[in-house]
Amino acid sequence: MTAVVYSAAPLNDLRAATVRTRVSVPLRFADGYAAPAEVMTFHGLTDGREHLLLGLGDWEQVLLDGARPPLVRLHSECMTGDVFGSERCDCGPQLREAVEAIASTGGFLLYLRQEGRGIGLYSKLDAYALQDQGLDTYDANLALGHGEDERDYAAAAQMLCALGATTVRLLTNNPDKAAQLAALGIVIEEQVPTGVHLSEANSRYLEAKRDRTGHTLELNRAAVVRPAKTVAGRTPGHAEVLARVDALVPGLRARAEETEQLRRLPAETVQELHEAGVYRLLAPVSVGGYGLGAATYGETVRHLARACASTAWTAGHLAEHAWMLARWPRKVQEEVFNSGLMPLAAATSAPVGSATRVAGGYTVSGHWSFASGIMHARWALLAVQLDGVRLQALVPVAELELLDAWHTDGLRGTGSNDLMADSLFVPGYRVMEWERLTAPDNPGSLIHPDPLIHMPMATLLNLVAPAVALGAAEYAQELFRNQLLVPREKNGTAVRQADAVLAQARYARTSGAVATAQLHWQAALSVLPTQPGSPDAMDEAQRAGFRLSLALSAEAAQDAVRLAVAGSGGSAHRLSHPLQRIQRDVGVVLNHPTLGTDPIMEQAGRGLLGLGFTAASF
Repeated sequence: MTAVVYSAAPLNDLRAATVRTRVSVPLRFADGYAAPAEVMTFHGLTDGREHLLLGLGDWEQVLLDGARPPLVRLHSECMTGDVFGSERCDCGPQLREAVEAIASTGGFLLYLRQEGRGIGLYSKLDAYALQDQGLDTYDANLALGHGEDERDYAAAAQMLCALGATTVRLLTNNPDKAAQLAALGIVIEEQVPTGVHLSEANSRYLEAKRDRTGHTLELNRAAVVRPAKTVAGRTPGHAEVLARVDALVPGLRARAEETEQLRRLPAETVQELHEAGVYRLLAPVSVGGYGLGAATYGETVRHLARACASTAWTAGHLAEHAWMLARWPRKVQEEVFNSGLMPLAAATSAPVGSATRVAGGYTVSGHWSFASGIMHARWALLAVQLDGVRLQALVPVAELELLDAWHTDGLRGTGSNDLMADSLFVPGYRVMEWERLTAPDNPGSLIHPDPLIHMPMATLLNLVAPAVALGAAEYAQELFRNQLLVPREKNGTAVRQADAVLAQARYARTSGAVATAQLHWQAALSVLPTQPGSPDAMDEAQRAGFRLSLALSAEAAQDAVRLAVAGSGGSAHRLSHPLQRIQRDVGVVLNHPTLGTDPIMEQAGRGLLGLGFTAASF
């Protein structure tokens, strides 16, 4: 690789700095994530402090190519957060996140010796004491005779100029960093937000940063995340998982309308799903998952749908995508399974994007729709095509353009928005042939002993929509029953709809439709492997019966919802009534490709007749 000349003309009369030393340092964080870094020191920094610059990823090639500016993070020293893991701020998680993000694309992390927003360590701890008395982080600094933020980024601009990095993509939520660098002559081509690292201890601190200094922090989208609870390290079984999910149902029902209005899951819901271990259901035990079977997964989605179809849909796909990530090679798994929490990833293949091979990887372009769960995901799995070969690209969500396109009449809370990329560079190790990922002997099968890792992807994908439809229908039946049995006063007399013959008949028909849906659902689950994670493959007749039963279950569930709504009178069409939301949600579910009636009936008929499938994904 050609060496970079470490010199640049000073900008805006800024004194030139020069590289003093450059040394290789292998980094390793407490969660196991590792990355090589080139650590540089400097002569001539304007404030005389010992600031550091870490070159991460293929930063030299990025500077030489000039096609895309390096990703840069200005990180102010925080001993309490960076070293001791304090949760009173978000500095430690931001440092960890920044190293990974920059290493993946090439760029620099500037570690600036400006503790406590420039007031020093002791003063910062004094400010903590004042915060404990009720002041926010800025007022505490002012009370100590300091400024709200005394940091100066002239030295940062000097370091960047010394490397010739005068145009950058800046990784920050802080508008002051971008403004100061721009005033010093550094061109900010793009401001890339960091994640929102919310904890119980730092919520007031983050709110103050958002409200006082305009940090781009969407706290209503963030969850205070804690790992799923286990008993003495034991992986929960089928019954325990469903008991955890059932305990969530009252809260999910209470937030169902909020979920629809937000057009994504509320932060509290995301947190509860993490704590219940829902995202861990399918992932291998060796990466922190539960490695449970397809039946447990399907039943979990069904039980969640008895509370909120959007929540069930989103959680089901996020859990499945964590399992999909475990099918990738080791390097990817070391990158994504590194925080103790399941990585949340959205996946979309509609329509397929394009890929071009370049040095070190690929560039991908496309406009993808229906990215369910993208509002909560850190990663995106994107379908792309190169020379007629289907590939999947794994991309950090922060590198994609998110389009607010999910304006629908049903499943509104899934936040299934669109994604765009234009010639986005993706390292070669994060692009795989789809055929290899979906194969029983996928790369992950060589890493994990869990038999479930061999299961065809379509098996799990095909469970989600009918599970949501059935759970939602069971909730509709419950609502209909409760409505019929509630006494209402009419002409001074308490009456119940349930005492009317017509209401009784309508409820019987609704119950029959639900029972039909349940029987078809059980028929589908009966052909799945009996042991969790068993790799036993279904023969063609079983696969045909599996898909047919799921389709018929979903159709019967939709009939049940229609009957429940029709028998509930005009009040069921008020926007405040959950039945109308269930009807709209199930209507969208039945339009999903995995429940396309005509192709399912054709392929199922071929399988049952022994004629062989003509659709490879069936």
